[in-house]
Amino acid sequence: MTTPLILVLVMVTLISCGIYLMLDRTLTRILLGFLLVGNGVNLLIFLMSGSFGRAPIVGGGDGDMSDPLPQAFILTAIVITFGVSAFLLALIYRSWRLAQDRSDVVRDDESDLDLGSTEALATDEVTDEDVAETPETSDDNDISDDSDTSGYEAGPSAGKARS
Repeated sequence: MTTPLILVLVMVTLISCGIYLMLDRTLTRILLGFLLVGNGVNLLIFLMSGSFGRAPIVGGGDGDMSDPLPQAFILTAIVITFGVSAFLLALIYRSWRLAQDRSDVVRDDESDLDLGSTEALATDEVTDEDVAETPETSDDNDISDDSDTSGYEAGPSAGKARS
């Protein structure tokens, strides 16, 4: 059996153009190259399957039966090519969205810009004495006796209400 020379040339052209496109860094060309290589490999499997014959499901009769294994390989290759192409299309779409839409960048609020432009925050130094004088960081011992915070006093008579 001789394979048609034109199909061999088409297969070689598909695979060589596909590899050339896959060597580029853009995702669209990688996708197109992958599709061309996939079709070229399917054509290679088709050419290597041998002579044509009867369908393998039909039994009896004279003549050779065609081999169903290359047909199963071609169907499997088509499904794999479809899945990888869908994945590459999703990658291309996501990279396009990230390149076009810069909404992932955090924008400055007007009050943040005003706060950042004040010189008082950048030039004043805070000392330990300033921190000790602030009410948020003062000790509990500094509370005066005449201030009644909860109505209970600490110590041996804790838990009893003041009279």
